[in-house]
Amino acid sequence: MKLRKDKWEQTRLEDVCEKAKSINVRSQKGTFNYVDIGSIDSTSKRISEIQELDWSIASSRARQIIKQGDTLFSTVRVNLERIAFVENEIANGIASTGFTVIRANEKANPEYLFYSTSLPRFIEKLCLLQKGTAYPAVSDRIVFNEEIPLPPLEEQKQIAALFQSIETAMEQVDGQEKNLLNLKNKLLKDLFSEKKVFGNHLKEKDFETVRFEKAATNISERVEPKKTEPTFYVGLEHLDADNLKIERTGTPDDVIGTKLRINKGDIIFGKRRAYLRKVAVSHFDGIASAHSMILRANEKAIEKESLPYFMQSDAFMSKADQISEGSLSPTIKNKTLAVQEFILPKKEKQKELVLVFKQFDVTMEQLKQQKTTLKHLKQKLLNEILG
Repeated sequence: MKLRKDKWEQTRLEDVCEKAKSINVRSQKGTFNYVDIGSIDSTSKRISEIQELDWSIASSRARQIIKQGDTLFSTVRVNLERIAFVENEIANGIASTGFTVIRANEKANPEYLFYSTSLPRFIEKLCLLQKGTAYPAVSDRIVFNEEIPLPPLEEQKQIAALFQSIETAMEQVDGQEKNLLNLKNKLLKDLFSEKKVFGNHLKEKDFETVRFEKAATNISERVEPKKTEPTFYVGLEHLDADNLKIERTGTPDDVIGTKLRINKGDIIFGKRRAYLRKVAVSHFDGIASAHSMILRANEKAIEKESLPYFMQSDAFMSKADQISEGSLSPTIKNKTLAVQEFILPKKEKQKELVLVFKQFDVTMEQLKQQKTTLKHLKQKLLNEILG
């Protein structure tokens, strides 16, 4: 792609946009499709949810109509980067007043405006211009007054197509990852079900019923964060559903009150709101939230590496959800979980099964790395071409 940057201009956003039409709420009847700030996925820059609401509950003020090709730019807490491109027509689509609706005129390509306003430089400048404390924000006027680089229209289309191709590749990898996770979960569901059969590999004689306390030991050693040597802290917010790998951590300085000690190889299970399916294997010594259970495999009854996969299964998670107590923050008691009975493959059959599920994890990690590489490539090109 050959770009003639000597032909580019710096122009105010306002000069390449047309004003979005507004609608008088009081004069409307029926329903409308509403997009608010919470509807935007800041990672994918997509609209993840559209609410169908009745006009009778809308506030009595004018609202902006949105259409295909618009960029929705959140003017509240700009640093959160809630920006989305409206890829498809939204019937009776209305935007929250927290958005600036950026609509290209004949001088600009709609996708190009989306990528231009997603630039770190553009975001950082507006962050400096925010006003307010609890909900810092900028006005539409401030957004439209910012300058962006403006290539000839044909080059705008080429640049937009380049970034769209990268995003398409990211979506394809994301789809592969989701399909692989669904297949893994299905196999786990079949393996630890009451059927006591697993394809042609395991028959009824290869299974046994085991109380959870025979398979896993609960470790409840408590420590004061400021008096502990390990430098890693794992809260439930650091764990991802259906992911045995800990991707993020905090430090003991981040928390107060006694916590649970964890050793490398221990399993961390979120006993509060178990339906969130948070289980991970620690690859370091550290401390964990008191809303966790710290578990170690009893290797007389179960293969060490088999336990976390069992705990990812629907059989375990469904039971964990059933025995949770409380309404606002349902939590599992250690003693209650200890006496639950589960159907497991006999230990001598577990090792080869672990190899299968470990390969799933290796492949999924490779796909995540591909997504990360594509994301960095996109950001690098954004900065080099438009920065």
